[in-house]
Amino acid sequence: MDRLQGKLALVTGSGSGLGEAITRRFAEEGAEVVVNDLDPGAAERVAKEVDGHVLTFDVSDSAAVRRGFAEVAERFGRLDILVNNAGIAPRYSDEERAERDALLLQHVTELQGGGEVTTFLDTTVSLPDEDWREMLAVHLDGTFFCTREALKIMGPRRSGAIVNMGSIMGTSGGSGAPAYCAAKAGIMGFSRAVALEVVGRGIRVNAIAPGFIDTPMTAPIGAARPLLLAQTPMARFGEPDDIAWAAVYLASDEAKFVTGQVLSPNGGWHMSQ
Repeated sequence: MDRLQGKLALVTGSGSGLGEAITRRFAEEGAEVVVNDLDPGAAERVAKEVDGHVLTFDVSDSAAVRRGFAEVAERFGRLDILVNNAGIAPRYSDEERAERDALLLQHVTELQGGGEVTTFLDTTVSLPDEDWREMLAVHLDGTFFCTREALKIMGPRRSGAIVNMGSIMGTSGGSGAPAYCAAKAGIMGFSRAVALEVVGRGIRVNAIAPGFIDTPMTAPIGAARPLLLAQTPMARFGEPDDIAWAAVYLASDEAKFVTGQVLSPNGGWHMSQ
């Protein structure tokens, strides 16, 4: 219970879901945690429960990120661990989501059937510029902005661990989510590039590519859920703790010889692709 004893960690998007689970496990392992979330109430709740600190800023806002990390440097004088977890899901109304799920299910069924495919999603054709940009801004820009500022603190200390949140959607793609897949693939490529750049400074950079996990972000998955479960050998969605423990490992000294890697807890989903 002390694998992160004496470490200061900042977890973005930690007011709920994976970020909250990671924050709780970090605290249990002895870390002092800075809780970041756009929802002040959620951040305050989690921080209070783990005896942590609150820092609210929008990860897609470069200036806000710069100010936030400057506050960390001034207040604590160090940063040992950064988890870039903040993210968003594609935005659909309930009606749009139900229609999309039905199309997705039919589309995949036709693909797997080996016959003629007559049902198409056409997501890329209809994707608005602003939706594409928002997805990349939060996921990819946010990871870049936070990593850049964290390295300014970690670099002089020649020590640190950064864990970025990718996705199996970024490794194998996924029908109907081009912006999300592009953002997550970018995060994993970025992680490898930065890992090589900073390894000489004693800083490790890794990524996690979760499978489908039961969180508020995946809660709206409807008709597609049975299909996803059928493609997962363990026949279930993961739990937030399944990812939190992976983050603990990558952030701890147990992973001191691990950098530039993508760890993918996915219930065996990759074997069915």
